[in-house]
Amino acid sequence: MKKNIIIAVAALMTVACGNNKKEYDATGTFEATEVTVAAEQSGTLMVFDINEGDEIALGKEVGLIDTTQIWLKIQQVGATKAVYQSQKPDMEKQIAATRQQLTKARQDQQRYKELVADGASPSKMLDDATNQVEVLQKQLDAQISSLNTNTNALNKQMAATDIQVSQLKDQLQKCHITTPIKGTVLEKYVERGEFVAIGKPLFKMADTEQMFIRAYVTSAQLQTVKIGQKAKVFADYGEGQKKEYEGTVSWISSRSEFTPKTILTDDERADLVYALKVAIRNDGYVKIGMYGEVKFN
Repeated sequence: MKKNIIIAVAALMTVACGNNKKEYDATGTFEATEVTVAAEQSGTLMVFDINEGDEIALGKEVGLIDTTQIWLKIQQVGATKAVYQSQKPDMEKQIAATRQQLTKARQDQQRYKELVADGASPSKMLDDATNQVEVLQKQLDAQISSLNTNTNALNKQMAATDIQVSQLKDQLQKCHITTPIKGTVLEKYVERGEFVAIGKPLFKMADTEQMFIRAYVTSAQLQTVKIGQKAKVFADYGEGQKKEYEGTVSWISSRSEFTPKTILTDDERADLVYALKVAIRNDGYVKIGMYGEVKFN
């Protein structure tokens, strides 16, 4: 009988010791990549079709800032370009008269050259004809140069208006509010009809599909953990309710820090711990800020 009691006590002690052993290597809270979307243009928020909790795809348009003034500026710049276009000189028409005079002068020069060669005309007549050709040629070159300068200046002004239109179209595009990531709307800061300025936060969203748990390990544990290592992650719902996920160590801090008061490490005597992240694929049950546990494989 006494022997049986000793065996029972030993068994109870074994179970008690087993119960004291932790089923996890680290604990922490679940986080997600959060993005705050701000206004990129100023104006009245004409459309803003989102609500907190909405699941929104990447690149979906959810709002529109008033585009009236930007559109009017585009029309104004377009009219300015048309004015510059109308001022461009018609080079061929403006030099036609001088070119015709030059052609006539060259014909006279050739005729006097033949007459002088035959002795039927004095050489001074040829000299005057040659001089007239040179004068008209310089006039033609000067006209062409002046017209080219004016045309180039107008072309550059037209190119400047094209750049202005591109800038305005970029501003116009930024009036369309789109989602930068796929995720869930966490907070909504403004409502339709409000005036927003550049940089004003509009809403915050998070990628709740690809989440991670930020946990802490001691230096002793750190030597057995590496990036890419598989781990089991448990979402703690309280009262012993847990859900298991497959995780991968995606980041390990390169510097130590003091143990957060809300975190229990495997070695509670350690003052310094290292933060790490274990990424999981959320099935919709894990929420931001929920407590969890990590068991490294």
